[in-house]
Amino acid sequence: MRLLLSLMFVLLGSFGAEAQTVTKEKVTAALPKLRELARQVVARGEVPGLSIGIVYRDEVVFVEGYGVRETGQAETVSADTVFQLASVSKPLAATVVAALVSDGVVTWDTRIRDLDPDFALPDAYPTAQVTIRDLLSHRSGLAANAGNDIEDLGFSREEILKRVRYTKPGGSFRASYAYSNFGFTAGAIAATRPTGKGWEALAEEKVYRPLGMQSTSSRARDFLLQPNRSSLHVRVDGKWTPLVKRNADAQSPAGGASSNARDMAQWLRLELGNGRYAGRPIIKEAAIEQTRQPTIVRSTDPKTGMTGFYGMGWNVDFRDRGVEWSHAGAFSAGARTLVHMLPAEKLGIVILSNAFPTGVPEGLAATFLDEVYAGKPSRDWIAHWNGIYDESFGAGAQKQAMAPYASPPAMPSPSMPLQAYTGFYSNDYVGDIRVTESGGALSVALGPAGKRFTLKHFNRDLFLYAPFAESPGWMVGVTFLIGPDGRASQITLENLDGDGMGTLKRTRGR
Repeated sequence: MRLLLSLMFVLLGSFGAEAQTVTKEKVTAALPKLRELARQVVARGEVPGLSIGIVYRDEVVFVEGYGVRETGQAETVSADTVFQLASVSKPLAATVVAALVSDGVVTWDTRIRDLDPDFALPDAYPTAQVTIRDLLSHRSGLAANAGNDIEDLGFSREEILKRVRYTKPGGSFRASYAYSNFGFTAGAIAATRPTGKGWEALAEEKVYRPLGMQSTSSRARDFLLQPNRSSLHVRVDGKWTPLVKRNADAQSPAGGASSNARDMAQWLRLELGNGRYAGRPIIKEAAIEQTRQPTIVRSTDPKTGMTGFYGMGWNVDFRDRGVEWSHAGAFSAGARTLVHMLPAEKLGIVILSNAFPTGVPEGLAATFLDEVYAGKPSRDWIAHWNGIYDESFGAGAQKQAMAPYASPPAMPSPSMPLQAYTGFYSNDYVGDIRVTESGGALSVALGPAGKRFTLKHFNRDLFLYAPFAESPGWMVGVTFLIGPDGRASQITLENLDGDGMGTLKRTRGR
């Protein structure tokens, strides 16, 4: 459940307004309105806290924070408050890889097998041919959820990247777009191998340090050491609650970075400068511009017929205002982030917030751009985007997902004797798990640390459990298949079975 969400929603709606030239005066006039709207959003409780950075023509024209770092605490959000970036880590990581391409360490079309002979995809041909470009543009054929679910079980990056070969393909190689956190991670990590340095150190060396991004890191421990950091929030009984922490080190290039609005504004300057920062070249233009070239069709809006593309770490869209580069991020554990740029106008905005689900980042960005172009918003963008996120991820979506288990059968069948279910089960992807009985109840231990969950009987050989720490009321099914000997021969865990990898065979008894 703790997925890095693809932020496809940023592409579903038009941002309105006809193309016209942006001026410093128009940007300046829009800033007080944006400030007031951000204050209103926080005052209405739509997010506990957020920060915003805006760059126009290589000048940081706005960087502010609003609200609180954590509900129930007094510390407020400032421009220096550090947030977890979630999938906005991807375009930031693409910049790091562009720096390696700029240095001649790799090319965008270097094959992964030449960098890491042990890496494999589900099929042989893509394994032999897949490149950095393929993995960073989500066109490798790897399934969207591959690795996400076993990351939640506590597996390391190395182990997850080893196990994605056992998943089922999520599309055709170089012909299908499937947003994959661990596919992206595999490409970025492979690019670092010729240097002999780790991803986290190279990100600092190639991007964070040259741009003076002193509060930015790709390590979870650095985020936790920040004195001015924001907590993650989810809704519990209608109230924003800092329920869990999120360590995304396993997929650091795809979602493990943390930063603040002040630092991110410096990165916007580099991106809008096509590799130049403060008048000096940091990354060659020929290397960085490739990240924003349309590489694969991402989506087609059913209402407008407009096609959206993905580059490498960037959504690329062609709208009335010209080309737009964007990416959004989310942790279901409680983060929402967005970066959006109009390169022709040298205008960019980054919004960091500490809650999920919410459409506030998209709503603020769309409103700001309307104000710049037309002097007023074309609609209530906050309500529009909140509606999209509520429908897809809110309480209603959770209720719909749990509908099969909302009420027990009128006459449920009793389970087999509990010892019929106990024992060890395994498959190549999930690994070994163990079902045990204690005090008249079953539990299942998952992952390398043996994280234990209680199973609640529902009907006959169907049990329920709650695997999502950020959604403690969300129950999913656990189904046993009983063999001829009266004992379970396999177990299927619903939340791990999105790609058919949640079924594990019995390996031995108690």
